[in-house]
Amino acid sequence: MSDARTDLILIDKPRPHTTVITMNRPERMNSMAFELMVPLHEAFETVAEDNDTHTVVLTGTGRGFCSGADTSSEGGPPPNIAGLTMTRIATKAMSVLADLVPAMQRMPQPVICAINGAAIGGGMCLTLGADIRLAGEGAYFRAAGINNGLTATELGLSFLLPKAIGSSRAMEIMLSGRDVDAHEAADIGLVSRVVPDEDLLTEALDLADQINGWSTQGTQLTKRTMWAGLEMGSLRAAIEMETHTQLYVRLTTKNFEEAVRARKEGRPPAFED
Repeated sequence: MSDARTDLILIDKPRPHTTVITMNRPERMNSMAFELMVPLHEAFETVAEDNDTHTVVLTGTGRGFCSGADTSSEGGPPPNIAGLTMTRIATKAMSVLADLVPAMQRMPQPVICAINGAAIGGGMCLTLGADIRLAGEGAYFRAAGINNGLTATELGLSFLLPKAIGSSRAMEIMLSGRDVDAHEAADIGLVSRVVPDEDLLTEALDLADQINGWSTQGTQLTKRTMWAGLEMGSLRAAIEMETHTQLYVRLTTKNFEEAVRARKEGRPPAFED
C-alpha cells in the first residue's frame, strides 16, 4: 500500500462564500479508493458546517472527474477493520461509499458538480448527488457496473438516473454499458450545460456567484424542497410542503420587502435573511 497522502482532497475558497472541493488523485483518475473517498466524505461534513460557505463546487484534477472503482491495490482497505470478518469488511466498505450521495444531499449549500473528463461507475453516481451538473466538453459518463459483469445500479443510480433523464433512457444507458459524451448528456438532461474544458471551473464559480447573490435561506430551503419533492408521491403533498416553506421565509425575514425596494431603486437586492 502506498504512503498516506494528505493532499488527496483539496478545499479552497477562491471567491467569497464559495468553497471548491477537489478530488486530487489524477494518476488514478480520482478513482474511488478509500484513501480518497474517506477524506471526501469528511470534506462534505466539514464544508457543510461552514456558515460562510453558501455554495459548493465539486470537481477533480487531471483527465477524470472520478473513474469509479479502483482496480489497483494501492488504495488500501476501508478504515477501522481490525478484527472484522470478510463479510463485515465488505459491509463496512459499501457503507462508506453508499453514504457519499446522501452526504451531498444533506449539505445545506447547493452543490455544483464541475465534471472534467471521465465520470464512470460510482463516479457517474457521484455527479448525480450534486444539485447542478456542468460538464466540460471532454466529459463522458458510463454506468460501468454492467461492463464489469456486475449490476449497473449502485450508490443510488437506479433512483436518481431515471428521475434525471427518464426511465427508458436510463435503462438503455445502464444496460448497454456505452459511453455518453458531454453533448448527449446535455441533450438528455444529465447535465445542465456543456462548456469548454478550460472554462469549466470559471463557469462553475460564476454560477456560484449568481446563486450567492440571492437569499441564503431561500437557496438552501429550495434545495431541501427540491430533493424532498423527488421522493414525494403526490402533487398535493408537494404543494403542501412548498406552501409552508414559502410562508416560513416570507413571514420570518424581510427578504420580500427588500426585493421590492431593490427593484424600485434599480439595484441588486441585499438579502439579510
